[in-house]
Amino acid sequence: MTGSLLFVAIILLAGAIICVSIAKRLGLSSVLGYLIAGVVIGPYMLGVIGEEGQDIMHISEFGVVIMLFLIGLEIEPKNFWEMRKTILGMGGIQVSLTMLLSYYLFTSFDYESKVALVLSMAVALSSTAIVLQTIKEKGLMHTTSGASAFSILLFQDIIVIFMIGSIPLMASSNSKMPADTHGGHVNLLDGLPMELQTLAIIASVVFIIIAGRYLIVPMLRKVVKSGVRELLIAAAFLIVFGISFVMEYVGLSPALGAFLGGVVLSNSEFKHELESTLEPFKNLMLGLFFIAVGASINFIVIQNNPFTIGGILLAVIFIKAIVLFIVGLVFKLKIDQNLLLTFNLSQVGEFAFVLLSFAFQSSILEQEQLDIMLVVTALTMGITPIASMINERLILPRIGTKESIKRPMDEHTKSEKIILVGFGQFGSTVGRFLKSHDIETTILDHDSNRVDYLRKLGFEVYYGDATRMGLLESAGIAEAKILICAVDNPDAAHQISKQVKKKYPHVELMVRARNRYDAYELVNLGIENIYRETLDTSLTLACDVLTKVGFEKETLKNQVAKFIKYDEESIRRLAAEPKGDDDYIFKKREEYKQQVASLKEDFKRDKQQT
Repeated sequence: MTGSLLFVAIILLAGAIICVSIAKRLGLSSVLGYLIAGVVIGPYMLGVIGEEGQDIMHISEFGVVIMLFLIGLEIEPKNFWEMRKTILGMGGIQVSLTMLLSYYLFTSFDYESKVALVLSMAVALSSTAIVLQTIKEKGLMHTTSGASAFSILLFQDIIVIFMIGSIPLMASSNSKMPADTHGGHVNLLDGLPMELQTLAIIASVVFIIIAGRYLIVPMLRKVVKSGVRELLIAAAFLIVFGISFVMEYVGLSPALGAFLGGVVLSNSEFKHELESTLEPFKNLMLGLFFIAVGASINFIVIQNNPFTIGGILLAVIFIKAIVLFIVGLVFKLKIDQNLLLTFNLSQVGEFAFVLLSFAFQSSILEQEQLDIMLVVTALTMGITPIASMINERLILPRIGTKESIKRPMDEHTKSEKIILVGFGQFGSTVGRFLKSHDIETTILDHDSNRVDYLRKLGFEVYYGDATRMGLLESAGIAEAKILICAVDNPDAAHQISKQVKKKYPHVELMVRARNRYDAYELVNLGIENIYRETLDTSLTLACDVLTKVGFEKETLKNQVAKFIKYDEESIRRLAAEPKGDDDYIFKKREEYKQQVASLKEDFKRDKQQT
C-alpha cells in the first residue's frame, strides 16, 4: 500500500468496474458485485486498502446520506399521510415483532437486558441502500412487494431517530461518551447529563425542520437568481453536508438529518432540480459504500468466534424472515410478492453500524460485542443478494407454476389471438380500449396482487413473469397473432421481444419504449412496431399550442402524421450508430435540420392546396 489517496481511488474504481461487470454478466445484482470487490481488495484478503477500510466507510456513508436526502424529497407530506396505514402498519409490526424475538434471542446468549435491547433495535433495521438499489434494478418498485418494502424501510428510517435518542437514556448516568465519537470529530453532547443529551437530539431535529423552511429555501431562491448553474450544484451539496454536520455534531446519524431535510424540501419548487443534481453522485457513492461494507467484514473476528457468529447470523436471518413473512400474510400479499419482500429485507442494515457504534460510545456495548455484531451485520448484507437470487431462480418459478395449477382462472385458453403483457397504467389504457371494442386479449402481469385487484374490476388478467418463455407458451403464444409488450421495465421488454422474435417469428410484436434510446435497442432487434411513451402526448400538446395561436386543426393533423413518419425514419437510420460520440451528434443534428426543412415544405404545400 503506497498511502496515496489517488492509488486507493484507482483500486476502488477498478475493483468496482471489474466485479460489477462480472456480476451483471452472470445475471447477479450489482450490489453483490460491489460487496465482492470490497472483500477482495479489503484488509483481510489482498490488503490493498489495509487500515484505510474504516476511513473509506466514513467517506462512503455520504452515499447513504445523499440517498436518504433524495428519498426524503420524494416523500411529500400529503403522500406520506396517504401511505400512513402501510407505513405504520407494516413497518410498526415488523420492527416491534423483530425486536421482541431478537431480545429473547440475545438474552438466551447471556447478554444483559440493556445490551440485548440495543442489539434487538439494530437487528430490526434493514438496509435501505441494498433493498432500494435491488428493487429499482429489477423493476420491482411499482409492484406490491416493492411498495411494501418501501413502506417498511421508511418506517425504519424514521424510528431509528428515536432509537438513537433512547441510547443515552439507557447508558448509566455516570458514563460519559468518549471524546472521539466520530473518527476524531468533537461531539457537542460530551459531558452533558443523559437527559440533556436526549433533549439536544430532539432540538436538533426540530432545528432542521425549521431551517429547511425558513433558511434553506430562501437561500436557494437567491442562488437561482444568480443564473450560475454551478452555484446550484454547490448549494445542493452545501445543504446535504451542512445538515449532516449538524447531526454528527450532536452525535446523531448524518443520514437521518439528510432524510428530514429532504422531507422539508419535498414541497419546494427546487425539488426536481435537487434530485437531478444529486442523483449521479448518489449512485457512485452508494457503490463505494457497498465496497466498504465488504471490506469491513473482519475475518479475524470470525475465526475467533465462529460458532457465536454463525449462531447469531442464522438466528437473525431466520427471525427477520419469519417476521416479514407474517407481515406479508397479515396484509394479504400473495405468496410470490411475500417471498420477494421476505428475501429482500431479511438483512441487518447500514443504520445498525451507526446504532451499534453509538451504543459502544455510550458504554453500553463492550468491544467484543461490538465487533461480533458489526461482522454479523456485514455478513447479512452480503448474503442478501445471494439469497434473493436463489429465491428468484429456484423458488419463485416453482411457486408460480403451482399457483397456476391451483387457480382455475389462470388456465389460459388457446383461442385468443392477442396477448397483452403488463397491465400497469400504460397497459391498462391499451386493454380498456381494446375491451371497449370487443377485442379479446390474454393479459399477463407479474404482480399477483394487481392481478386479483383487476379481476375484481372485471378484467381477465393472469399472473406470471412473461420473461419466462414457458408462461408465454401456456398463454398461447404459438397461436397468437399479436403480442403487445407494455411492461415498464426496458430490460424485460427487450428480453421478451428477443425471445419471441427468435422462437415465434410469425407473431407481430408491438412494444412500448420509454424513450428514443429504448427505441434504438428495439430497432436493432428488428422490431417494427415501437411506441414511445411521450411522443403522441408531446405532439398533442404542441398542436394545442399552435391551435391557440391561429393554426388550423386539420392541417396540424397532417403535420403530426408526417412528423411521426419522419421521426420514425430518423430513429431507424440512427439506431446502429454508437451513441454519445461526435459522429452520432453530428448525424442527429443533420437529421433534425432535414426534418424541420421537410415539415416546412409540407406545411407550405398543404396551405397552397387548401
